Amino acid sequence: MSAALAQLRISREYPNPTFGVLVAKVSTDGVPEGTALGNTLADRAYDSIASLSQLLIVAKRGLQRQAAMAGVRAAQLQREDAQRLLLQAVTQDYAAALAARDQAEVLVQSATEMRREADIAAHRLQAGDLSRSDQAQLEIAAEQDELSSESQRAAAQTAIVNLEILLGEPHPDGKTELATTLSELSHSAPPDLESIPVAVRPDVKAAEAVLDQSKTNVTLQHRERIPDVTVSLQYERNPPYQTDTVGFGFSLPLPIWNHNTGEIEAANAARTQAEAQLDKSRLQANADVASARVAYHEASERARRYRETLGPKSADATKSVAYAYSKGGASLVNLLEAERTDNLIRVSAVQAEADSAVAAVTLQAALGRLSQP
Repeated sequence: MSAALAQLRISREYPNPTFGVLVAKVSTDGVPEGTALGNTLADRAYDSIASLSQLLIVAKRGLQRQAAMAGVRAAQLQREDAQRLLLQAVTQDYAAALAARDQAEVLVQSATEMRREADIAAHRLQAGDLSRSDQAQLEIAAEQDELSSESQRAAAQTAIVNLEILLGEPHPDGKTELATTLSELSHSAPPDLESIPVAVRPDVKAAEAVLDQSKTNVTLQHRERIPDVTVSLQYERNPPYQTDTVGFGFSLPLPIWNHNTGEIEAANAARTQAEAQLDKSRLQANADVASARVAYHEASERARRYRETLGPKSADATKSVAYAYSKGGASLVNLLEAERTDNLIRVSAVQAEADSAVAAVTLQAALGRLSQP
């Protein structure tokens, strides 16, 4: 961005005039140069010429400014696109941190439940209603859930560290508090997201600006064939008896050998490349939208099924098996299997919510409608 603004400033500045002084007819044989006017530097019999020259750029300055302004516009749009991608990455890392945190809580709850079952098993062992191996299996299951929850906590802290890095935290340590729940983040997407029309994304607009700049440069290189004129004004002093004079003149390069052909060909090549890049950006934007729509539909539907169907069914089935086990109507194997299945369902439900939130953000970014939360 700074480079583009500098180019715009350069295009608005005019070339500096050139001032020159020439002293001629200075004797080299030691003969005094004084005249009847005196022997000062201004009165000696020297031919002194002072000149002022100015380069006049012909039929180009407007095009130079136009090209520079297109460059500034392209740089601004590229910065907006970088912000779009950064916001998308931040939200994705935020969702990952929320998912890891919630999955750790699921495993903590499961470990707590297993510990409670293990305590009940200890009393039943004393009463002779349970074998020591069954109690050991319950304790092992609780220990496994506790270890898994610690692993998920570490994953959550790692995700928070990545988030802090993206946010520019000078000392990322993974201790930033997450204020939003995963459900709130998942439901923050617009309700009509799948039907929102595609906007012109900043990367496509930037490619259009680059193409405008390249077209202007082609015209500018053709204009460079027109020679620039340098006009001059000079004052000549030749004491003591000759009259001081002024003179006017101009100069320009003769376009005999160099017709700026190479620069014109390079500008045409840059324009062709910019056209190809614009087509590529448009195709990429359409492909991003198409794939993001498919991913969002799948993730949102998966999250809904876990939330409305699989989750409640798994919870009810686990409660039934746990009640039956407490009354002696179910084996320990049945209880552990039900607990493992419920853990898997709950962890998968959390991941589905996270995937739905990430897919919503990705789709909004692909549509060019991702706003600062």
